[in-house]
Amino acid sequence: MIPFLASVAFGFIGTFFAVGIFVALGRMFLLWRTLPERTVIVYTYFGKVIGEVSEPGMFFPIFHFGVKALLLPFFGRAYAVNTALQQSYLRNQLVNSEEGAPMGVGVWYEMYVQNPTAFLFQNSDPVGSLRANVATAVSRQLSNLKLETLLEDRDALSSKVREEVSPTSLKWGFQLGSTYIRKVAFRDRGMIAQIELKVVNRLRQVTAAMRQNGDNQVALIHSDADKRASEKLGQAQAVRPQVVGAALAEVQKNQPVADALFRLLDIKATLKSTGKVLISPAGSVGLLLQG
Repeated sequence: MIPFLASVAFGFIGTFFAVGIFVALGRMFLLWRTLPERTVIVYTYFGKVIGEVSEPGMFFPIFHFGVKALLLPFFGRAYAVNTALQQSYLRNQLVNSEEGAPMGVGVWYEMYVQNPTAFLFQNSDPVGSLRANVATAVSRQLSNLKLETLLEDRDALSSKVREEVSPTSLKWGFQLGSTYIRKVAFRDRGMIAQIELKVVNRLRQVTAAMRQNGDNQVALIHSDADKRASEKLGQAQAVRPQVVGAALAEVQKNQPVADALFRLLDIKATLKSTGKVLISPAGSVGLLLQG
């Protein structure tokens, strides 16, 4: 039993070390590699490109390049190129309008590597060259245009910039994606202050005109209301005698009621009078007249 256990232990230890040695040799000779998504590996052998691997996952170079894949760690090199979509933004690119106003233009663009081999060997700094190319295209396409065109026709101008840069970017392995002019701003502070002043004055003029128009509308409404009220009051004054006369005629048909009404009206008129009222006992009027 002991020899069997010893052989199992030695076998396990031997397998452990053998696997470790095999993994170390595999890593040293690059017998396998794991390729992430949106990544391409370009292999060179004695300075010449022998192929690319773009399928994500684990792969074995020996199946792609044969026996010479064992010599790649010594006489070759593997370049990993990221082909994912990248975005960049160029701020405040100087452009002069037709009117002579210095403008700052912001350009946003997308790009991705379409040809990894050209990206690696056609240009030592393809990203920086593409940025410089986009900046040059913006200056060439947007200079000496009318200010109105710069502010309003951004879609058409963006397409022109992309059309100019795309042929050169393809030579460097780049595919230029969406390109858009996001911002057009004034650079001269004095001009900005003058525009702000003009805008403020214009706003004040518009506000004053709106206020005056509102006052005029209110005055017209008041005048129309007064006119209608005067017309209604005039109509009421004209109709009043007829209405009162008709009511008195109706009251005259009943004599006792008419007498009581007129007596009440006399008393009411007497009470409203500013003169003095002398109240005396019955039968004393003759004495007063004699005196």
